[in-house]
Amino acid sequence: MTQRSPKVTVERNRTLALVSALVKGVVAAGLGLGSLAVLVMVVWISSPYPDSGPGGALRAAAGVWLLAHGAGLVRPDTLSGVPAPVGMVPLLLALGPVWLAHRAARDAAEPEEGRTGPSRAGAFCAVTAGYLLVVAGAAAYARSGPLRADPDTLVFPVALVVAGAAAAGVWTAAGRPFGPPPSWSPLALQEAVARSLFRRRVEAACRSAAAGVTVLLGGGALLVAVALGRDAAAAQDSFLALAGDWSGRIAVLLLAVSLVPNAALWGAAYGLGPGFSLGTGATATPLGLDGTPAVPRFPLLAAVPDQGPGSLPNWAALAVPVAAALAVAWFTVRRAAPADAPRARAWGPRETVLVTLLAALGCGVGTALLTAVAGGPLGTGALSAFGPVWWLTGPAALVWTAVLGVPAALLLRLWRLRTPGWAWRRDAAEADELPAAGAEAEEEEPEGEGEDEAGDAVGRPRRWWAPWRGRGGAAGESGDAGPSGSASPAASSVPAPGSASGAASGALHGRAAEQGDAGFEPYDFLPTDPWHGKDTREARWASLKRGSGGLMADFPVDIAGPAGPAGSADRAGQADRPDPVPERPAAEPGGPGPTP
Repeated sequence: MTQRSPKVTVERNRTLALVSALVKGVVAAGLGLGSLAVLVMVVWISSPYPDSGPGGALRAAAGVWLLAHGAGLVRPDTLSGVPAPVGMVPLLLALGPVWLAHRAARDAAEPEEGRTGPSRAGAFCAVTAGYLLVVAGAAAYARSGPLRADPDTLVFPVALVVAGAAAAGVWTAAGRPFGPPPSWSPLALQEAVARSLFRRRVEAACRSAAAGVTVLLGGGALLVAVALGRDAAAAQDSFLALAGDWSGRIAVLLLAVSLVPNAALWGAAYGLGPGFSLGTGATATPLGLDGTPAVPRFPLLAAVPDQGPGSLPNWAALAVPVAAALAVAWFTVRRAAPADAPRARAWGPRETVLVTLLAALGCGVGTALLTAVAGGPLGTGALSAFGPVWWLTGPAALVWTAVLGVPAALLLRLWRLRTPGWAWRRDAAEADELPAAGAEAEEEEPEGEGEDEAGDAVGRPRRWWAPWRGRGGAAGESGDAGPSGSASPAASSVPAPGSASGAASGALHGRAAEQGDAGFEPYDFLPTDPWHGKDTREARWASLKRGSGGLMADFPVDIAGPAGPAGSADRAGQADRPDPVPERPAAEPGGPGPTP
């Protein structure tokens, strides 16, 4: 009999894992292409007057799927006979293919139970290769359709988008590690990445940058919504004029919904200042619309401002970058001076400024990348430049967030580290002041405790929400009557001096007051449960004695009696007292011992 060696088995399993990863890439691309093809076919079937057969509809679906990856399309059938390029990517439509490629790479890189999975590099290459095989087939199929792909754009940016999504999936499967950097990187960078402190600072900067970009997108979407609400009649007229039947109107509505993220980025670019171009001869900014815009008839374009100088409502769009800068500062200060951390753990001003600047740089880079794909050509001539200019919008976002974010971060840091004990900083302030208060109490006892008219305890911060509580607490601690002549609840509920529990509570209170415990507060009342009373304890002991058959002694007395002759006499009396347990017979020499 022959037995397969373990090495051959491992190699075979690794090959099968790579083939499985390749198939996952093909399936991910097929799912995206198939879902879009089904949607296009439904619109084509519901159209009463289709322009072509099912083959043309499927080729158009393949072209639109490639456009979602960033590929440039060409319309050969135009009125002028000159092919017109289409380069504006619907960003909402691009989320599906990117998510599918990301998930396929993540599933391929995660090891399965009992099986040898591929390496990270192998999973990345296999998934990317399988996905790009479907991309090449779709581009070849769409060549004879109404929207054919430009071959130059299949390498960049289509292949780059697929590779980036697959790399993100493999990174997610590995637990999102940060580092180590490549061996050819500078030594200073390698040493900085090796420090956990550097990683936390970079993570905080990335989160702040993401918050700034999100606020910019939200503010831009708000500007577009307000503009569309102002010109709702023009948007409705353009929507009804583009299609006369319901199937055509549904297609226009789907296209407008897929372009909503693009419109939000246009609004963000408008609020930042550079604005967006409406053709080669017109630019819309908060200062006004200069030139003659070449605006096609589309519902979302009804939000374009009117031609002429800008007014006060147009200048109000500058509040969007201000809100983004404040968001960057706030998210940075949340990590620089946490509300639940001591003051000593807060970042210094220099470190806060550096992290805020790094977050502003990330916000500018992210805004530039998003605005680069939010626009593009819609034809030739005047429509060859349409949308925001990324190399102007990105630096504008960097300048806004850096100039306003750094001072705002420093002010917020000072505000969160202020000395008064506010409600949400109470724990951190007491944690900082407790060691110092204890040291001062050991060196010197505070004087004039009873002379304080406000009645606040020494070392205790005043609460802004209840100034009367300090007076009530002081009255309870000293046992004096309040202004009305009646003792406070704390004083009235303290037991008599002879009570053991009251003495223990008073001892603890005195010791805490001597140590300057800022967080100590006496109880408002003591429990009145008689369970621990002497009579109740004697009754329980007698019941246990009756049930034990005489094995238990009488109710125990205080063994540690007072010193002196009286104490000696008590102890002597206890010694002369007969044993409550009857004498046990002595054990026989050869027999078992007495039963206890």
